[in-house]
Amino acid sequence: MARQITIAEIDVLMRSRAELLASGRTERQIREAVASGQLHRVRREWFVTAKTSNDLLTEGKHLLHVVAVAKDARGSCPVFAHASAAVLLGFPLYRHHPERVHVFTTGPRASSGPDVFRHETTMRDDDIVEFDGLRMTSAIRTVADVSRTLPLATALAIADASLGRAAVERHTQNVERVQAWRAELGERLAAAGHGRGLVQARWIVNFADGRAQLPGETSSRLQFHRLGLPPTDLQVHVPGPDGRSYWLDFGFDDLDSFGEFDGMGKYTDAAMRSGRTLQEVLIDEKRREDWIRATTGRRVIRWGDAEAYSADALARFLSAAHIDVPSQSARRHPPYS
Repeated sequence: MARQITIAEIDVLMRSRAELLASGRTERQIREAVASGQLHRVRREWFVTAKTSNDLLTEGKHLLHVVAVAKDARGSCPVFAHASAAVLLGFPLYRHHPERVHVFTTGPRASSGPDVFRHETTMRDDDIVEFDGLRMTSAIRTVADVSRTLPLATALAIADASLGRAAVERHTQNVERVQAWRAELGERLAAAGHGRGLVQARWIVNFADGRAQLPGETSSRLQFHRLGLPPTDLQVHVPGPDGRSYWLDFGFDDLDSFGEFDGMGKYTDAAMRSGRTLQEVLIDEKRREDWIRATTGRRVIRWGDAEAYSADALARFLSAAHIDVPSQSARRHPPYS
């Protein structure tokens, strides 16, 4: 299964051309290893094994690229921004695959390159944070930037993750923290005037909900909104047996149902299985769902990535589950569409 990677791991796994030559490889051997697919060139003089690259999630692949750019920087480390700051902050890049690393510059205009996009901008003192020797825009500044420039589903997933980190504890949002998060972002967007992407950005700030635990939940909520079937609540609590607590992603009072985005990670990721076998996970899920149906009288509707991808795909799934879906003409088309 594809995995994430840390900067510490990158420092061990990524090798410069000089290091490869010092280890005994020749220039010809390096070229042949790249051509045959044994080595993956991250950029210019930096390499990892093809297996390392192939095993990574999109966020990990981009993080490799970011670290390589940082290692090549002359003088002080650049300030990474947009999607590049997002991966450094641990936010998802849902269905977005950056081809270039984004950095901010406040000095004389510097030209962008084939794999680095340089943005000339102004920054406040609190716009910059530093982790592991790398500088990046803060979470709030990053959300303000990506909400204007990235595709809606990607930007909303980043906003949900940021709000979740800032205001959610044990499945519950702290109202005051949510308001503070929205106010700070609103202030920054107001200061931006009437530039590109502001309509989408303002909509994202108001629609974001930190209770989404996975990007697929974020995208599902977006598609339900487009279909005119917004959930009544998120992270709905159902008391389980022996003092357990069950939490369901969505509650639909009008449909007398609960909804669950069924990400594959809970079945395929060993860390998420918490030491259980796949069979044990499946049995636990069945018992959980049987209890919920028996004690609440509601059915549980499950869908996956394919259905969360678009409103049309989700509509087809819901129709097959005998749920009435508003017609195309009745669907919501906000200003961001």
